[in-house]
Amino acid sequence: MTTNTAELAPVAPVPEDTSTSHPFLLPVVGAAAFSHLLNDLIQAVLPSVYPMLKTQFSLSFAQIGWIALVYQVTASLLQPWIGLYTDKHPKPYLLPSGMVVTFIGIALLAFAGSYEMLLVASAVVGVGSATFHPEASRVARMASGGRFGTAQSTFQVGGNTGSAIGPLLAAAIVIPYGQHAIAWFMLAAALAIFVLSRLTAWTIRHGQAKLKSLARNQVVGLNRAQVIQAIVVIAILMFAKFVYIAAFTNYFTFYLIERFSMSVQESQIYLFIFLAAVAAGTFAGGPVGDRIGRKAVIWISFLGVAPFALALPYAGPTLTAVLAIMIGLVMSSAFAALVVYAQEAVPGRVGMVSGVMFGLMFGIGGIGAAGLGELADSHGIVWVYQLVSFLPLLGLVTAFLPRTPALQPKG
Repeated sequence: MTTNTAELAPVAPVPEDTSTSHPFLLPVVGAAAFSHLLNDLIQAVLPSVYPMLKTQFSLSFAQIGWIALVYQVTASLLQPWIGLYTDKHPKPYLLPSGMVVTFIGIALLAFAGSYEMLLVASAVVGVGSATFHPEASRVARMASGGRFGTAQSTFQVGGNTGSAIGPLLAAAIVIPYGQHAIAWFMLAAALAIFVLSRLTAWTIRHGQAKLKSLARNQVVGLNRAQVIQAIVVIAILMFAKFVYIAAFTNYFTFYLIERFSMSVQESQIYLFIFLAAVAAGTFAGGPVGDRIGRKAVIWISFLGVAPFALALPYAGPTLTAVLAIMIGLVMSSAFAALVVYAQEAVPGRVGMVSGVMFGLMFGIGGIGAAGLGELADSHGIVWVYQLVSFLPLLGLVTAFLPRTPALQPKG
């Protein structure tokens, strides 16, 4: 494929606004969301097979937590730097290249023969994820037509849908046939490489024109003090959200097996129900945020979920499924709002902001997974769920989020 040098030339970051001259490009946003589905479906394989790996390699909860930490920290540390660099030096081919790395990581995971190789495979998959999220999020924003929340939530719901489907496929393909069956997910990576190659071609032809259109009316972001204040508050909110989510994505199956004596397959159904609710809530969060504001969605997301979270550790199996659905629906609506809020707070740094937000998501989730694993070993998994049920109450710090002046044009 030949490229036009002028189209790939670095451009100075420019602020953005919602005043645009092009429409919401559903085929492009949809392709970004579908590639996110495939990417996160692959990522979901790892936590889905933790019970199998725990038995096969005689691992402790703490060792499971370290596998999650290696994967998520690898992804989180690289993402902000990739986003910052590509804001100044666009690299469209990072999208398919990163998925090639994920393809290799899945192969390593399928044939790892030791705990150390599991850690290596987790790190390689993390590198692939780190290159995917900032660039794919940027493509979705390019094609948003100014409907940033809708584009971000559509992109994000693709990932959440993949995360929900992953455990089901793992239960159907990997659990019955063993570790080597993980290699089947290389087919999903191959399909993602094809889709991302097409998105890259669109970005080379049209991407810079779309960014310039979005930037036609420049806007003012937050001042330095407000940015620092916003970062502190967002970090607390991300901690509350993703440590709590980590309890579900990494340990919900163990909790259900211990508390209700479920089989692995039954527990995977419950995990799918929760993750499907997360996908639905994420999809709703962006458009609602475009209408009523990001801060309102964040308030609803955290404080609205608190009663359900507090009740979950004391519910029976049927009510647990109902509460998991409510928690997934309500709490997941915050992420798109948080990402777009941060992009409005620091205009013109889409890649960096997206990298920081996704990096925080992976990093906090990884550290949380490792810490929760240690606590589960020492206090039991049921006690862990009682502890994390209080995390949504940290949403009270939303009161300290500065109002973004995203719709105030510069003179």
